[in-house]
This record gives sequence, structure tokens and C-alpha cells, in this order.
Amino acid sequence: MIFLTLGTYPLQFNRLIKAIDDMAKEELKGEDIFAQIGFSDYEPKNIPFKRVMEKQEFDACFRKSTTLISHAGMGSIIMALDLNKPLLIMPRLKKYGEHVNDHQLGTAKTFEKLGHVLAVYDENHLAQKITGLKTFRPSPRENEAKKVAARIKDFLGSL
Repeated sequence: MIFLTLGTYPLQFNRLIKAIDDMAKEELKGEDIFAQIGFSDYEPKNIPFKRVMEKQEFDACFRKSTTLISHAGMGSIIMALDLNKPLLIMPRLKKYGEHVNDHQLGTAKTFEKLGHVLAVYDENHLAQKITGLKTFRPSPRENEAKKVAARIKDFLGSL
């Protein structure tokens, strides 16, 4: 099952949900897809959805999925990494009224570079990226708590 989650940030992400909904008619026809669309204005016509899900229901859907598609939100990224799930992210952009700034671009680029996720920056490239998602295996995330603690210690020592 493909689980599409757009988070619960109180702005729309119509661009991504509409693209996946359109693909459900052709490229993704026959795929089991479920969407959590949050505050998007666009309601999918070709895939079942809920706006917001209770945490238990969301977690169960996340665990049941074989692949995930999401905005570039840290909650979705971390959960996918913790469960070793292949994740395709598309950052929300300010110019489309999807967020207040473009911080998700940096998040997407960083996690993509580390091999933790696949990222797509334009909905016109979604089909190609979804094809790659079927064989993608995320690089394991390394706990760097000791490195972070050392950097904090060095910083505090320099004050």
C-alpha cells in the first residue's frame, strides 16, 4: 500500500495530492493508495482519503504501508527512518502558499544526500521517482548523539 501523508500543517498542499490523484487514473492504476490530506482544498477523486487521522490510526496506516509519499516534514521522515520504510518526499513551497518559507527544501536536499529518502522537487517528475521508490532502500540513520554533545561542549567552552 502507498500511504500519502501531507501532515497537519494548516496550509494546503494541493499540488502533491492532485498529482497523485491524477496518477491514480493511469500510472498508479490498480495500486492500493490511501491519503491523509490535512488542510488541502483539493479532495481526491480517485483515492480514498481522510483529512486528519487519530494518532493510532495514522501509525497503523504508516506501519501497514509498503511505500510512503509525504511532504518534507521531519515527523514523517523520522518515522519512516525508524521503521525502515522507503519514503519519497516533496517539499512544500512558499511561492504556492504551502508554507511560510522554504525550509523544507533544505530538509529534502539534506536527507536525500544522506540516502535516507528520495526527493522530488517538481510534481512533473513524480512518476519517475515513484518508480524508483519501489526498489529504494533507505540508508540507515546513525545516532550521532556523542558528536552533537561534543560540539555543544566545545561551543559552551568557547563562551
